[in-house]
Amino acid sequence: MTRTAPALTSATTGHRVLSEDDGVLPPGTSVFDEHLPGVANVHRDLLRAVRRAAVDAAAEGIDLQVNSGWRSPAYQAQLLRDAVLKFGSRAEAARWVATPERSAHVSGDAIDIGPPRAAAWLSTHGARYGLCRIYQNEPWHFELRLDAIENGSPAMYPDPTYDPRLNA
Repeated sequence: MTRTAPALTSATTGHRVLSEDDGVLPPGTSVFDEHLPGVANVHRDLLRAVRRAAVDAAAEGIDLQVNSGWRSPAYQAQLLRDAVLKFGSRAEAARWVATPERSAHVSGDAIDIGPPRAAAWLSTHGARYGLCRIYQNEPWHFELRLDAIENGSPAMYPDPTYDPRLNA
């Protein structure tokens, strides 16, 4: 993989700047932009499902973009620090951002879709691809649940603090 210059949207983490190598994605990233680690490191089954959905969405004039996919632990840690500053406490930040040790983004098992119109399309049609919203407060966040193809999406958690995977 060719190393890239730090993205303009990179955030500072201690002594280094986050870059595309950490999963930082430029605006307008396509689910087919596999030269970007933030897309390429998404679990292959999840990425395959999102790409199938993107083709079908495009046929309806909807452009699914990846706002965030795989993230390095450093990137996830920075997002958590930023959320603590924004929301005033770690407990409130946990409603929006998981720790690097528990994040589905760090493991490549989650993808954030935009713009809002595309996330709404995927929220409506995602189960047929096994793509499900997991949290009521994050309309952009999708994970792969293959049983949703036959059974529909499972009930959503109000926010990540209710998700037993993050509280184990």
